Amino acid sequence: MKQNGISLNTLHRNGKGSDQNVTEANGYDLELIEQIGDEHVGSSYDTPLREDAFDMNDADKVKKIEYHFRQIMETMGLDLTDDSLSGTPHRVAKMYVKEIFSGLDPKNMPNIKLFENKYQYNEMLVEKDISFYSNCEHHFVPIIGKAHVAYISSGKVIGLSKINRVVQYFAKRPQVQERLNVQIAEKLKEVLETEDIAVVIDAKHLCVSMRGVEDISSSTVTAHYSGKFKNEQTRNEFLNYIG
Repeated sequence: MKQNGISLNTLHRNGKGSDQNVTEANGYDLELIEQIGDEHVGSSYDTPLREDAFDMNDADKVKKIEYHFRQIMETMGLDLTDDSLSGTPHRVAKMYVKEIFSGLDPKNMPNIKLFENKYQYNEMLVEKDISFYSNCEHHFVPIIGKAHVAYISSGKVIGLSKINRVVQYFAKRPQVQERLNVQIAEKLKEVLETEDIAVVIDAKHLCVSMRGVEDISSSTVTAHYSGKFKNEQTRNEFLNYIG
């Protein structure tokens, strides 16, 4: 799948050669990688995917990930003959493909049906406290949060559960919170055929709480406002609703 997103950051290859211990990171500058991992930046408004991302079927992906995760566990010195560990590579591989990263595959995009706004409801509709789980693309540890979404109908309405499903679809992939916020908003604009969309996300990043600075109390808030929500009064009404 070709990515057409605007570049937010560029990772440069190190020209020093393998003798400088960069081959472990596929030729990238390890020092730069460490810096980027802690600075919370993204590469594109689109999830970075190779053009052949969907050439392999899910079953083959599970087999390949299972093999490589087994190598990781063995490298760490774990005894995979132990009853508790023997099935872990397969469980992790299946979880990656079928569950926590299932949002990478467009076939898993929720089927969204719109309805005529027969009630002539022209005020904002707010779906708040939508729980989601994602994973930081820098360290592959969880992001746990809530999304608050609002829209003003342009003549069509969406089933409430579909808003939740759109949030969860984009969350189920390696993510940066800013990108997640934009992806949810842009998809809802496309589906609802309106610019009047607001999305606020409040999330905890385990890459902050369980490693690095190890801060367990902080959270990250991102927001996207478009259309009528750029008006201060409308935006404040939405923010009052979500508390």
